[in-house]
Amino acid sequence: MDVGAVRVGVALTDPSPMLATPLVTLQRDEDAGSDLTELVRLIAEHEVVEVVIGLPKTLAGRHGSAADSAHSYAEALATRIAPIPVRFHDERLTTVTASRMLSQRGVRGKRQRAVVDQAAAVEILQAWLDARSQTT
Repeated sequence: MDVGAVRVGVALTDPSPMLATPLVTLQRDEDAGSDLTELVRLIAEHEVVEVVIGLPKTLAGRHGSAADSAHSYAEALATRIAPIPVRFHDERLTTVTASRMLSQRGVRGKRQRAVVDQAAAVEILQAWLDARSQTT
């Protein structure tokens, strides 16, 4: 997942798990938590066994307010989906990478804003899958 202040991009893997694909972009709802409720539903529907959330570190590798927000979001989600583990993966520049990739494919403006969070979630999940496959 790519957790932002306004939207949450969600990606899934294939069953193997080797390939990340986009699923949906949800609007953040800090008041009612409808985004968390929808994530819980999606996690159950897709029989998710592990959740990976992008951790937005600064370019210097430090944690800032965005990382604190991602941690808070992860904690709120983890309490709803326990015992499914929630993990973090460094997401520095994933939104930039996703935006460039979409621009290169001709997706711009409103169309890009609608899917950039999903594309960033794919980048985060794919990087996590690739790193995991190198250690096993």
